[in-house]
Amino acid sequence: EDRKQGLAAFQDSLQSVTYQQALGSVWDKCIRVAELARVIANRLGVDAGLATRAAALSKCDLMTRMVGEFPELQGIMGRYYAIAQGESAEVANALDEFYQPRFAGDAIAPSRLGQVLAIAEKLDTLAGMFAIGQKPTGNKDPFSLRRNALGLARTLIEGGLDLDLNALLREAIAAISTDGLDAKANDLYDFITDRLRGYYADQGLRADAFEAVLAVRPSSLRDFDRRIRAIDVFTKQAEAESLAAANKRIGNILRQAGEKQFAIAERIDAALLDAGAETDLANALDAAIRDVTPLMAEHRYVETMQRLAQLKPVADAFFDGVMVMVDDPAKRGNRLSLLRALRTQFLAIADIGLLG
Repeated sequence: EDRKQGLAAFQDSLQSVTYQQALGSVWDKCIRVAELARVIANRLGVDAGLATRAAALSKCDLMTRMVGEFPELQGIMGRYYAIAQGESAEVANALDEFYQPRFAGDAIAPSRLGQVLAIAEKLDTLAGMFAIGQKPTGNKDPFSLRRNALGLARTLIEGGLDLDLNALLREAIAAISTDGLDAKANDLYDFITDRLRGYYADQGLRADAFEAVLAVRPSSLRDFDRRIRAIDVFTKQAEAESLAAANKRIGNILRQAGEKQFAIAERIDAALLDAGAETDLANALDAAIRDVTPLMAEHRYVETMQRLAQLKPVADAFFDGVMVMVDDPAKRGNRLSLLRALRTQFLAIADIGLLG
């Protein structure tokens, strides 16, 4: 009986099924997911037409007699019915794959199109609930937002997808409401990344490494993964302690300057640098920046941190021989600017000062 109608014929009936009172019908959700899937597909070089087609059919099998009788077959029947009505194998498989991971330990969607649809579906679910102020509290999570958040993060990381999560969150939330957009997007980013604590702990990665990366809020979770794994490697090397110590020392000085409301020069003025340790540090920093810029562009984070750790001796000489908080406001501001530039490099990958 289902096949007599064809999968696409069930689209009209989705309009009469409420997804969530403030978010409209299941069909309204399909439309939002289709737009997100189109955007994501274009950014990943996936066929956007197939992505929107899959999104449009993604919920149709919920209205079939087969899934009505056996709810656990949702997605599976979508795939069978899509094949039966002549849809491409890519679209048919995506209708099943986008539910993945379905449970703890399940794999992510194997195909790129399935991953695109999975990301779009989970994004809309999360964005919708956060947009209307329905994020989980305590043990209550009727829309499985925690599972969706981890599934989204895993798909981005394990799929090797360098997508700007912050941009996607803003786009997904804006499709529903623009009120408090920045705050809601930041809140949702925190909610998603918080799911990764257990994910990395299960893999034996250090909790302080996770906090160090989270402190700089990478926009790509794929890049988040690169950074935390690089730190895991780097912290086992001799240079790690030196880099962390220098970072903490600089952070403390800049924090004290902020508390005292000391002005920091916008840029370093070479004419105000004293000969010796101060000029040596400025020159060493310039050389380090030239060296690490191409390394950062290629995500060679371990090598970047190793190169920055080489600044420790010249930084120590600066602290031993130069008074940062001098009375002369111009010199003080210039020296603080130098330390800020140095700390900016230290924070390029993670807040190394948070490492124990």
